[in-house]
Amino acid sequence: MESTTTSAPSSRSVFELLGVQYEHLKLADGADLYLTRHGQLWREQLMPENWYAEDWFRKHRVRLRGTSTVYRVPTRPAAGRRGRPLQIVVKWSRVGQEVPLETRVIEEMLSAEFNSPFEEFSLVEELRASRRGGWPWRMLTHRPLAIYVPPEKLQLWQTGRSRYKIERKLLRHPGVEIDILRDYIMVYEWIRGIDAAEVFQQLRKPTEELHALTHRVRGELAAKGFVVADMKPAHIIVRKRNDGSLASRRGQVVYALVDFELLGRTPEYEEERRRIRRAEYHLFQERRFSGPDVPPLPAHLWPVTIFGVDYVYGVVESTGGRLWVVGHDARLYDYFQPERWRKTPCVQLSSRHQVFYTRTKDHINLVWKTSRVGEKPDLEIPEAAALAEQGYNSPFEEFAIALELERLGVPVTQPRAIYKTGSTSANPDYLADRRRFDSHAALRTPDGEPILRPDHDYIKVWGFWNGPEEVPADLTDIHRHALNADQAVREGRLKPAQVHEMVEWMKERLAAAGYGTPWLASHHLLLSRDARGRFHRDIHGRIECRLCNFEFVRKI
Repeated sequence: MESTTTSAPSSRSVFELLGVQYEHLKLADGADLYLTRHGQLWREQLMPENWYAEDWFRKHRVRLRGTSTVYRVPTRPAAGRRGRPLQIVVKWSRVGQEVPLETRVIEEMLSAEFNSPFEEFSLVEELRASRRGGWPWRMLTHRPLAIYVPPEKLQLWQTGRSRYKIERKLLRHPGVEIDILRDYIMVYEWIRGIDAAEVFQQLRKPTEELHALTHRVRGELAAKGFVVADMKPAHIIVRKRNDGSLASRRGQVVYALVDFELLGRTPEYEEERRRIRRAEYHLFQERRFSGPDVPPLPAHLWPVTIFGVDYVYGVVESTGGRLWVVGHDARLYDYFQPERWRKTPCVQLSSRHQVFYTRTKDHINLVWKTSRVGEKPDLEIPEAAALAEQGYNSPFEEFAIALELERLGVPVTQPRAIYKTGSTSANPDYLADRRRFDSHAALRTPDGEPILRPDHDYIKVWGFWNGPEEVPADLTDIHRHALNADQAVREGRLKPAQVHEMVEWMKERLAAAGYGTPWLASHHLLLSRDARGRFHRDIHGRIECRLCNFEFVRKI
């Protein structure tokens, strides 16, 4: 361990990851400190120089039992009303390491993997807040305070980590940045008591009683929807009374839990949670502009309006990107964080361009497309000159046009979110048309950046229209399948004349709304068919279609 000097923050930001809000302090020595809402109350004590400094840590630490590297240590006192020393537990994350053989054999869970620090804190907070399963109404645990990442880089062999395991973690939660060569130290508040294995030995209680307590804890965890792959009596903290008996309530021993590196959700709860989140998503979307109970925005999100469209805007701390979510409801923001959809399995919908269908981790059907703003249209069609003269719309123009057309009665797919990637483009100089960047130059984000930059990619996220709105969400995936009109012709489901009629009908609808486009192709129209292959029709018997491409649509 390196000697730790005073580490005043060089930058400070607030963000939310996996449902947990953090204050991120970038320290002057290159270290990172992530404080939870619990830890922010003890910010001074949790600064590394107040517990991790080599002279202090080595003198005051007490090694705790277990297979991992975990210590109890007091912090130095700090100034102010909350200046008293804080008793903390510090634990080195084992993410990416092999689960010890004895642990795997005990539970016969050979696929168990250690949680990342951010996964662990997210699951612990979810468990602490759970009211499922009746008594006990709350599962008592020690509180997660902070994640500290020292600046030192290690050799891979020193970490004991598997690159493959880390890569799997990143695929599962790509918004979680884990540096395979750095230590991650989790800081918990110390919880008073003695572990059950030790106290039962001290009191010479029968082994059967210890097994019964462990079995009870497993059952109460499962009732809350959770499982600990290596649940041991040492993870159960109890308290002794002065008379030597164990503290109890309702005739049962009172306990708290520690050690959550193998905490996970039960399969049943995972599925239930996914259903609930999906149902909430559809409810929030219905009310995204006019919901009566929309909560106030948290500190790390801002309301913005661009070309008449209201968004919830935020910085994606984990990637350095930016995210605009259509509407007023901050509860929708988490659904569009890149870790929810960016790396989920997808199907490419276009052979020429980056257009993908995916089902997110919340089982939401979405289509995401990489914006081509700034590129020169390279289509070999009669309308090519007109397209080049007009240029590709920006993502913000597309969303404004789509919502305006919907308001005017033109059937369109739903714009959901715009994500600006954190990484810069390989070569922004290839962009041949800079007109949109110039016209948008005065439009800025709340943190002062231009909303449209040529050195970043922009991804447009759209709702995946696969049937009429009245079809229940749970049945949509089973009974509906969307395809564009060009596909319908190639598959022999429609005749070219039928599709030509649809295109002309859409042109008329656009013109009636005061809009037009130099090029409206058959693959710009999205259709839906049921399980028997029949196209859904409107009340006039016409095959229902929606416009799904707004790259060249403009007001006329």
